[in-house]
Amino acid sequence: MTTILLSAGGTGGHLFPAEALAHELVARGHAVHLVTDERAGRYADRFPVEAVHVVPSATFGSRNPLKMAGSLWTLWRGFRQAGKLVRRLKPAVVVGFGGYPTVPPMMAAVQARVPTLVHEQNAVMGRANRFLAPRVTAIAAGIPQAGASGAIARKLTVTGNPVRPAVIEAARLPYAAPQGEGPVRLVVFGGSQGAQFFSRAVPAAIDLLPDALRARLRVTQQARAEDEAPVKAYYAARGIEAAVSPFFGDMAQRIGAAHLLICRSGASTVSEIAVVGRPAILVPYPYALDHDQAANAAMIEAKGGAIVTRQAELSPERLAALLEEILGDPERAAAMAAAARSTAIPDAARLLADLVESMPRSQ
Repeated sequence: MTTILLSAGGTGGHLFPAEALAHELVARGHAVHLVTDERAGRYADRFPVEAVHVVPSATFGSRNPLKMAGSLWTLWRGFRQAGKLVRRLKPAVVVGFGGYPTVPPMMAAVQARVPTLVHEQNAVMGRANRFLAPRVTAIAAGIPQAGASGAIARKLTVTGNPVRPAVIEAARLPYAAPQGEGPVRLVVFGGSQGAQFFSRAVPAAIDLLPDALRARLRVTQQARAEDEAPVKAYYAARGIEAAVSPFFGDMAQRIGAAHLLICRSGASTVSEIAVVGRPAILVPYPYALDHDQAANAAMIEAKGGAIVTRQAELSPERLAALLEEILGDPERAAAMAAAARSTAIPDAARLLADLVESMPRSQ
């Protein structure tokens, strides 16, 4: 049995494609291990892995010399711990999915001369993967990388972003646009960054909707723990059926049942919207260092599968108008759903697993 070691930062954006690849590799008879950080707890229990290993890591977000020295020390500890893990497991390939916690295990694998692959989910390569790209054996991309050239371009294969089995299952449900006086299912989520904005903007917009449309709403909304109570209170006061929580374990099913999504445009989110095929209002996270979310949204926007709007321009009046435009026009909603699906690479997990299996094995 071949052992494959997956490494991912502890957020959903990094862990979801790693989870999808893990399922595919296990189905092919491989033993899979996951190395991540302490944030991964609520996601990692769904991984079909032999074990989850937590390795310390750090980022250089501060210019304070003492904090930088502390980050270097943490990275060194993580590198040594990851090196011991690589020597013990003897993986055939190590696959990284981005985020600063991938740096120690990936560098340990490079030093041990184990074949290495990084998967970049976004249209703009993240800082950890940019650092690793010249050093690893191969690069897979979820979205074509604008500006890739030279040695990096020669290493690069576009596989798409693997999506979890639950998303593939949700994609089997065909889209049915809201009709007549029936319920309208609205799903709002902000990922690990930016849910706070939606906790204010969405209720303010809903207050501006016609009474008849507002009465039909059935809302799922992700909200930060500190925003959960006031958002719940808002919906209860207006008699709107709503599920509000910081985290939904069944979000894939909720996306599949949705008539319209309002969300950020992280790479995993955009890929899941495309595979399931649902119309969306995308609001790129404005504080991303590389503006990667705007780039992620560009392809699905160009095909007509989503409306993309800057957060600074999304007033309650603008959002209410968009809700009315899409939910009040079933033909447009259905066309957006079909356009979103046309951008999908639903077999990305298979393509990425093929690439992993094609890599030279460590001796």
